[in-house]
Amino acid sequence: MSPSALPSLRSGWNAHPERRRATEGHALMDAQRWLHSLLSRAMPRRADRLPHAVARELAATQRRVVQLDAAQFDAAIADVRGRLLRHGLVGATAGQALAVAGAAMARALGKTPYDTQYRAAWLILQGRLAEMATGEGKTIAAALAAAAAALGQVRVHLMTANDYLVQRDSEALTPFYAALGLSVGCVVTLTPRDERVRAYRCDITFVTAKELVFDYLKDHLRSGGEHDPRVLRARALQAGNSAASDLPLLPGLAMAILDEADAILLDEASMPLILAQPGPAVDAGGYTRAFEIAASLQRGRDYRALSAARAMRLTDAGRDRVSLAVQGAAGVLAPPQRAHELVEAALTARWVFRRDREYAVTKSGVQLIDEVTGRIAEGRQWTGALQPMVELKEGVPLSPPASTAAQITYQRFFPRYLRLGGMSGTLTEARHELRMLYDVGVARVPLARASQRRWLGETLFIDAAAKWAAVVERVIAMSRSGRPVLIGTDSVADSAHLSSLLQGAGIPHQVLNAVQDADEAACIARAGRHGSVTVATNMAGRGTDIQLDATAAAAGGLHVIACMRNRARRIDRQLIGRCARHGDPGSAQTLLALDDALLQRIWPAWLRRAAAACAVQDGLQRRVPALLAAPLLSVAQRITEWHETQHRKQLRRAERQLGALYGFAGQTE
Repeated sequence: MSPSALPSLRSGWNAHPERRRATEGHALMDAQRWLHSLLSRAMPRRADRLPHAVARELAATQRRVVQLDAAQFDAAIADVRGRLLRHGLVGATAGQALAVAGAAMARALGKTPYDTQYRAAWLILQGRLAEMATGEGKTIAAALAAAAAALGQVRVHLMTANDYLVQRDSEALTPFYAALGLSVGCVVTLTPRDERVRAYRCDITFVTAKELVFDYLKDHLRSGGEHDPRVLRARALQAGNSAASDLPLLPGLAMAILDEADAILLDEASMPLILAQPGPAVDAGGYTRAFEIAASLQRGRDYRALSAARAMRLTDAGRDRVSLAVQGAAGVLAPPQRAHELVEAALTARWVFRRDREYAVTKSGVQLIDEVTGRIAEGRQWTGALQPMVELKEGVPLSPPASTAAQITYQRFFPRYLRLGGMSGTLTEARHELRMLYDVGVARVPLARASQRRWLGETLFIDAAAKWAAVVERVIAMSRSGRPVLIGTDSVADSAHLSSLLQGAGIPHQVLNAVQDADEAACIARAGRHGSVTVATNMAGRGTDIQLDATAAAAGGLHVIACMRNRARRIDRQLIGRCARHGDPGSAQTLLALDDALLQRIWPAWLRRAAAACAVQDGLQRRVPALLAAPLLSVAQRITEWHETQHRKQLRRAERQLGALYGFAGQTE
């Protein structure tokens, strides 16, 4: 859809705008997107310069509105609204809208946007994704884009990482939007239904992607699976001035702006969001018996590991033993094929999934840890029998049973917006896949100030013990110089282990992980103080802004130590990006081990032993030579990235086939 074609609230599209499902994922469209992506890589568009008409009007309007009094400024806002309704978000009109929004921000918040923030806002308005480095003001850029669109009577859903950021940003930016005459809504987990209805009918709604998608699924059930905008508009007209409890939650999908867009569109793209309903009573005795049978089986003889699928599978001999053990049983253990599935789930729970790595045990029971963010994945559970088996393993009460009422994935949901834009610090590595999945382009926005980050290299040690010893040694050296240190670990267990080592070395520090996240904001606020040491999981990789105090900046800024390579280079860059933000000083390095999870998943044990045999002495520890370490690490990460991409492609194909077979008749949305 062209930039000028976005429906306004005053047009006939005012109720339930949504891209028709008929446009989703056909072979011809895929070919067009592939060709578009190929051409864009061969002839990249410059993102460091606004179109001439936009830049000219932006500068002219900035000079004009700075001299206006309150009444004259209100008149300028009204003039922009009229122009946007007539011409849309294009050319000089978009430049004028951005300038007025920037002037309102300076008046209401005392913040004057940088040129790079205006450029990023322009990209978002055009339905593109802007790569902006950490500290370059993504929140301001998104706010400008949302304001310009809303001035043109387009409803905007502004999505960020968690409820804390939703509330923080909505409260901080409400005076800015109010200065433009725009209404602001806020939806968090505990928001009641009637308040959600009102919030979604504001000009701009702050919400997490998860909350919005679940509300979409609730509307799907309420409407009987109907998503034709014409039918929904007719129903809205019939409803008239109905009470909020009678209205659908969402009045359509006009425009979405995503913060940390790659996390939502790629890292979490294939995770099904399931709207559950009460299911049949759980057969606790049957699950317990299956778990006991699993404990009696012998590895190699009765079951084997499927490392690629991260699961355990019974051998023929194991199936025979399980069938014999459940002979005559009833409930969930009958027929024997069902018992085989339960025992395999029990084996997977026992030997594959680990506490404080894939999940944590809290007051709420067993809760999954998001691999990308390092945070507790609220409301998410494993499907099938795996969840109760892990609960049996940990000795916690079994979760109430539930069945699927409706489900959808992000990669199926977000193409339904008429306009999709966003920003992140790491996008360019995945620009081709983003084009193929969502038909959105990626552009890199230049830094407002030159980076002062110093890269101190990557070291691969022979084992975890050597790695952790090197980390402690490096932390001691940095903290003595007065520099703050941020250490990124792969899991809750690793962060706890490193914390114990630092405590033994007498180094004061703080820990930020999925189990100890209650005071996350306070931890981040302290992380930039001189001499502070922070141990964190990937929670510190996104959505955090570490501010340096004057002493820390003078000492050399924040030093980041990454103790893992993640499943994607983008996620590594997020952690490294915590230092040297917005022209501040800073440095970073990576310390790894041959028995890290990434290398164990990809390389066989004999190859890792051969690499260890080539190790050289580095102080008190032994490390793998750089010429050997670099390909081992890079190839392992590239293979993992390829597997992740293939998984998303397979899911997309499966969703197409399911949609063609069942449409909205079944449980899949």
